[in-house]
Amino acid sequence: MSATPSNMLKLGIQAPDFKLLDTVSGKKLSFNDIKGKNGTLLMFICNHCPYVLHVNDQIVRIAKDCQAKAIGVAAISSNDVEYYPQDAPNLMHTQAKKVGYTFPYLYDEEQSVAKAYKAACTPDFYVFDKNDKLVYRGRMDESTPKNNLVNDGHDLRLALDLLLQGEIIPDTQQKPSIGCNIKWKKPPSINLQEVHFKK
Repeated sequence: MSATPSNMLKLGIQAPDFKLLDTVSGKKLSFNDIKGKNGTLLMFICNHCPYVLHVNDQIVRIAKDCQAKAIGVAAISSNDVEYYPQDAPNLMHTQAKKVGYTFPYLYDEEQSVAKAYKAACTPDFYVFDKNDKLVYRGRMDESTPKNNLVNDGHDLRLALDLLLQGEIIPDTQQKPSIGCNIKWKKPPSINLQEVHFKK
């Protein structure tokens, strides 16, 4: 089980737009489709990652709290399903129903959205204000599958509370998430026997 930290995208940037398949509804959704009146919580997760499985219950609770307060919520999976078939779109649909996700679970097949957000691990959390500016990124809390600390969502919940109060979330209170690295697609291999070089 690898332990990869967040890249910590620069605060204040405008949310990169996208158009991705929602494996729950079967529709293509953009950032504008999932954003909320009071802000937006975007997560990079996947089906199989132990770090995500560890926090899934809290993800469901936080998502419901957000939706009740007009904060939009969505999750994105960007893993290479050729090598990690357990993260395929049909199984994302099954997982969303099983766990009780009340938000879109989007499939980033080309991995371009993960790259635009500089996502590095699962889970990776991003909070945008009502003007789609990044105000928080990083972890849910300090709990991991192995450290035996309580998973209460403290850091992310505090960020969301400050968002609703219109207060700045200090950078000193923003810590990188830790999780499995995103499973990037491998570049195509080159068969040198089939390459013809000019003389």
